[in-house]
Amino acid sequence: MSAFTEPACAWEPITPRGVAAFARASFGRLFFVQALVAVLAAAAVFWFLDNGIFPTVDDAVDALPAQGQILHGRLEWHDESPVLLAEGDLLAFSVDLDHAGDIRSPADFQFEFGTNSVVILSLFGPAELFYPPDYAPGTYIPANKTDLKPLWEAWRPDILVLASIGTFLGLLLTWFVLATVYCLPVWIICFFGDRDVSLFGAWRLAGAALMPGALLLSTTLVLYELGVCDLVQLLYIFGLHLILGWIYLFVAPLFLRRGAPAPKKNPFAPAA
Repeated sequence: MSAFTEPACAWEPITPRGVAAFARASFGRLFFVQALVAVLAAAAVFWFLDNGIFPTVDDAVDALPAQGQILHGRLEWHDESPVLLAEGDLLAFSVDLDHAGDIRSPADFQFEFGTNSVVILSLFGPAELFYPPDYAPGTYIPANKTDLKPLWEAWRPDILVLASIGTFLGLLLTWFVLATVYCLPVWIICFFGDRDVSLFGAWRLAGAALMPGALLLSTTLVLYELGVCDLVQLLYIFGLHLILGWIYLFVAPLFLRRGAPAPKKNPFAPAA
């Protein structure tokens, strides 16, 4: 069997041949497989937050003093400074009221809280965000363990669930929109490549071609949290996963069967 033989059943969206099979599959089959891939991506986001980000936030909240708040655009801090509140491989939190730079963490992202602003330190360089002014009379942003710990414990599971649901629904919506945009170019490629496919079949193929990139990025996100790859490699894979979809859009049609040739007519045959 040739490597370019059209597959008989659509069941895997990993290889170009497997992606091509979805051009013949039903919409229900495509949606079912897309939902499975979106669930895997949502699970990767859930695991990344729950294991790589939120434990450091937990430690930072626990390290806060009993009193403190952000009022009138200023941090009212009654404890020592500078101080490292919490540190993980990916994230770190510190307080340096003067932004003197006395504490530098090897974490990929460090949030340094000063008197008037928070500075985010990363390989992209420092980024300073000023605290918001009063948004209502008598209101403030708590910066103490007494107020923040119960709030964080209440919102922590909700944020995990919302992030997972948002990833799941966001992927399905994005794939639907992009498949609609890409289906006409795919159909044109199939037309000039003499491949037998309808416009709706090209739409299904385009929708399937976007799944390998999502699987690649989800896997890399887990590897990043495990320390197998670093932030630079994660960003590289993020760009690659966008290009990967375009590669599949051009390669997968090669695995579709060619259109039936037009019957040849004898030019010397008498007219009917």
